[in-house]
Amino acid sequence: MRPDIALQKRILGQVLLWNLALFAGLGVAGWMADSSALLANAIDNGSDAAVYLLSYLAIDRRPAWKRGAATMSGIMLLLFAAAVLADVVRRWLYGAEPLGPVMMVLALMAAGINLWCIVLLRRVRSNDVNMKAAETFSFNDFISNGGVIVAGGLVLWLGSSWPDLVAGALIAAVAFKGGVEILRNVRDDRQSGK
Repeated sequence: MRPDIALQKRILGQVLLWNLALFAGLGVAGWMADSSALLANAIDNGSDAAVYLLSYLAIDRRPAWKRGAATMSGIMLLLFAAAVLADVVRRWLYGAEPLGPVMMVLALMAAGINLWCIVLLRRVRSNDVNMKAAETFSFNDFISNGGVIVAGGLVLWLGSSWPDLVAGALIAAVAFKGGVEILRNVRDDRQSGK
């Protein structure tokens, strides 16, 4: 196996494990804290882990296989965005009482982990569509974590659930944008004939 492919696999494996840990931790915490934003982050990290697994499997495959894996990644992000928006609407209609301090602490921890994932992924200089998708996912997660921190502070300050719902909707919007970008990268990669 070529050294650059071995490095990509090793880094994707690490990022995959970090995202699985975030999926489990944020999922349990989001459910306990009644937070749409934390649950959105958890689902996002779970879908990211699935995408990292696809990317891991695609690393040493032919370009068509890589484009297929990246396309699946983009579609998964778009589906994730739709699921999060549905949860936000459900919580808006039926009510929620998110815990601001829990949101802030967990989002801060998740931001640190996602920043570390970005650092790891940037160690690999590659034009591979799957590596670009992986970096897009981690960057989107980092942005989302910042939104959850702000929302948690507003929930605490205002005593209202609307900042949590807005953060959940914004996370969905970031995921939608990321999914569209990945699909565009795949289209551009296909057109360039790589």
